[in-house]
Amino acid sequence: MTYKAGFIALIGRPNAGKSTLINQIVAHKVAIVSDKAQTTRNTIKAIKTTEQAQMVFIDTPGIHKAQHEMGRQLNRLAFAALEGVDLIYYLLDITKPFGKGDEFVLELIKKQSIPIFLIVNKIDLVPRKTLIEKLLELQSMEVFAEIVPISALNNDNINHLIQASEAYMPEGEKFYHEDWALDYPEQFMITEIIREHILHLTQQEIPHSVAVVLDNMKEDKKGILIQASIVTERDSQKAILIGKQGSMLKQIGQNARQELVKRLDKPIYLDLFVKVDKDWRNLRRSLDVYMHRDLEQ
Repeated sequence: MTYKAGFIALIGRPNAGKSTLINQIVAHKVAIVSDKAQTTRNTIKAIKTTEQAQMVFIDTPGIHKAQHEMGRQLNRLAFAALEGVDLIYYLLDITKPFGKGDEFVLELIKKQSIPIFLIVNKIDLVPRKTLIEKLLELQSMEVFAEIVPISALNNDNINHLIQASEAYMPEGEKFYHEDWALDYPEQFMITEIIREHILHLTQQEIPHSVAVVLDNMKEDKKGILIQASIVTERDSQKAILIGKQGSMLKQIGQNARQELVKRLDKPIYLDLFVKVDKDWRNLRRSLDVYMHRDLEQ
């Protein structure tokens, strides 16, 4: 039997469930998840290896109407991820109407001459009658190689999606060792985990304006020392992140440290600092540092 290997890009609007889906597919946390838009800020590669094929999934930032230079760069990252892939997953949140933003994304990917899977996500949140009506409406567009309804959160119909995708992969050898689930440094995931817990604990203006930078990481017999900076845009945001008598920063640190201990299986000593870099989302020099440009090389 001929082996297959190829690349699959996940494209969609913010909060369509791309990161949740990719975590389910590879059965490993490779992308952070929250209910905040722009949670994903990089094109993250995750690897799924089966007996028939190896599929490299590229998780992308949600395509949105950009308000800052960061938003424009996120959109460019998502568009660039379409180059050289063999299959596109176009994710739709079934609980939301198909709007102008969705039409914009669809028109973009239709130009690529690549098979497109329409992944209809969050089917557990709508009545069956509503689901069938929407699926028939979407099928009438006649642009999708496959339409696959799923619940990424509940792992519903994911195995069928993987099997269907294998048929669209070209013949080839594995790109990665079969034990690999992700292709980026562990240091990147450390900063992402810290940022994820900030997203979960803060509200309103804070999530979009925050970046996390790893300042120092040192391992010895006692464990791993991690020192990281939380970067925000204004002094008022810094005060919120620190909290009354340091309560918010302490909670962020405790939650992140607990997850890092489980992930790295070693004692973790986590020191967090908060600093202000005014209007960093519009400054290219800052974006190059805070958005981990090294991952895109």
